[in-house]
Amino acid sequence: MAKNVILMGKGTLAIRVADWFYTSPDYTLTLIVPVIPEPKWTDSLSAWAKDHEIPIVESGHFKDIPGAKEEGWQIDLAFSVFYDRIIKEWFIKKCGRILNLHNGPLPRYRGVSPINWALKNNESMHGVTIHEITPGIDDGPIVGKIEYSIYPEFDEVITVYTRAQEYGWTLFQQTMPILDQITATPQDDTKALYYDSSKNDLLGERRFFTKADSLKALQQKPEGH
Repeated sequence: MAKNVILMGKGTLAIRVADWFYTSPDYTLTLIVPVIPEPKWTDSLSAWAKDHEIPIVESGHFKDIPGAKEEGWQIDLAFSVFYDRIIKEWFIKKCGRILNLHNGPLPRYRGVSPINWALKNNESMHGVTIHEITPGIDDGPIVGKIEYSIYPEFDEVITVYTRAQEYGWTLFQQTMPILDQITATPQDDTKALYYDSSKNDLLGERRFFTKADSLKALQQKPEGH
């Protein structure tokens, strides 16, 4: 019997994941929860959903999923791809399983802008991780992970982001067919590294997709800020 799935997220990789669920005989894609507003620099998940007649939560917030707050509501699988909201415990408990594809090699680079921080910190390796969602921030047990080389001496954030989407897609395709056989591994919190949005200004030339964009933003910043 096919499992019902909700997809939350944004961009090209989320669309590829949505299309995989849409065509899979093992899943029924019932709902899309896009990041709102959708970023203009990537493909629209909402447009894909409309083209395929998949219902959309227009607000982009999981709390507005129809019926989700009602007693007895459940979903077999919720899958997040670069979704921008912290999932609350009440919703997690309503999911048979809830997973996130994170743009970092957990437990390192939990939180926001993991690629930006990896380049800022002159890392030579980065990664993508599929993990179970818990009430914490990117701290749930790991289902699968791929690590790959990055080159801070010449890589831009956008370059690594594009590379990460391909590794993320590979990880997703390799993981989903054997998902029910995988025992998730708890993260080693002693190795954790976390950044939140309050530290974004410390990124300097790594704040945006390119060093040029970051420099331009810094030059335009009002004095005293």
